[in-house]
Amino acid sequence: MGRANTRTKLSALLLESTVGDALGLILGSCKKAASGYSFGMFVRYLALGVLFCGWYTASAEVIQLKEKALVAGKVLAEKRDLVVVDLGYTVVTIPRNQIVRISKDEVVETKTKSKPGLKPVAPSATEAAGDLFETGKTSLTETSVRELVNHLGEAVVQVRTPGGLGSGFIINVDGYLITNFHVIEGETQISVEVYHQKDDQLQRKVYKQVTIVAMNKFQDLALLHIEDKEAPKFARVSLGDSELLAVGEKVFAIGSPLGLERTVTEGILSTKTRQLQGELYLQTTAQINPGNSGGPLFNLRGEVVGVTNMKLLFGEGLGFAIPVEAVKFFLRHRDSFNYDNDNPSNPYRYLEPPSRVKQAKETK
Repeated sequence: MGRANTRTKLSALLLESTVGDALGLILGSCKKAASGYSFGMFVRYLALGVLFCGWYTASAEVIQLKEKALVAGKVLAEKRDLVVVDLGYTVVTIPRNQIVRISKDEVVETKTKSKPGLKPVAPSATEAAGDLFETGKTSLTETSVRELVNHLGEAVVQVRTPGGLGSGFIINVDGYLITNFHVIEGETQISVEVYHQKDDQLQRKVYKQVTIVAMNKFQDLALLHIEDKEAPKFARVSLGDSELLAVGEKVFAIGSPLGLERTVTEGILSTKTRQLQGELYLQTTAQINPGNSGGPLFNLRGEVVGVTNMKLLFGEGLGFAIPVEAVKFFLRHRDSFNYDNDNPSNPYRYLEPPSRVKQAKETK
């Protein structure tokens, strides 16, 4: 009867994913083996527990913590300041500042021959089929602006047209980039200036075979593509989530204000929901000037959270950026905003309605 109860309890615990309780029961069985339990019964319990634990770990997400620690479990929610993780037998909250990174769908190796210590986990980001961009599926800890600029600066570009210049950022290794619609409005001769990192130095390169893929006049967004034959694979940035931002959080912009390329300005997020002309914008104290338009606004995890596009004149620290959620929507529905070379005003062209005064003059 005692063995049957033990087997029933173990089965129930395994079915409910209670790893800790199951292992506790197995270890308890080990102690009882010397006092009546057969060694074969203990081996069966141990094998079943090890197989279950191996399955549970392989299907979990791996959270790398500071102090060389790992936690495997299912991430239930990711907040700005914490992550909620289901360990199977309990749910825990882990402060965001204690997390180095979260690796999705990564198998944890449990070989006994492995050396102690953490195995480096490569940052991962997913790019869904049909998407031109990547979104960070790995939550990185906040880093200094100085370190992030060295890492991200190569993907920030200067966009030039006969009528002026602006900024942009590359979202795809094949040369797709985002900028503002007003930067390229009415223009077809577009060039992009990129600074490639090579041998710890930056090399300036201008690409002149640039086409307009899609544009949204009302969201002030445009998608461009570098098509030069000698173009290499480009460094790119990942898109974050502006919904996770908090007012007062530090952000920084990289762009070309007044043609001064690779200029970095830092500030805080003043508000996430500034309404201007029927649209919501991120307001920031990071300096935004003419030439910054189309450039990225980053959080301290190195993710793009907005596209800088305007500032209020006669004021300081009043810059605005398009939330990155609008950029994702634009990219995922870019077919609806396709640019037509035969109609540079496409996809929006509204004819002015005739007025009564004009009609009266034409009838005379």
